[in-house]
Amino acid sequence: MIGRKPQRSNFLKRGVKDCVWVDYKQVDELRRLMTPNGKIYSRKRLGTSANEQRKVAQAIKRARSMALLPYTSGTL
Repeated sequence: MIGRKPQRSNFLKRGVKDCVWVDYKQVDELRRLMTPNGKIYSRKRLGTSANEQRKVAQAIKRARSMALLPYTSGTL
């Protein structure tokens, strides 16, 4: 038993996942994350994690408040 490494849990073996960086000024990319009516697509549809979805939603809301994106489809 001398020289044998102790077993590590799966938690330590996993790598850190890369984060998605979303900017509110990238209007064309944000439009792809929205329905034609102006709603934000769900996590299931986009395939994002909860943290990434929060960043996407925050960027879309910031772009809407600065009038870069419309709130509704009436202005599309």
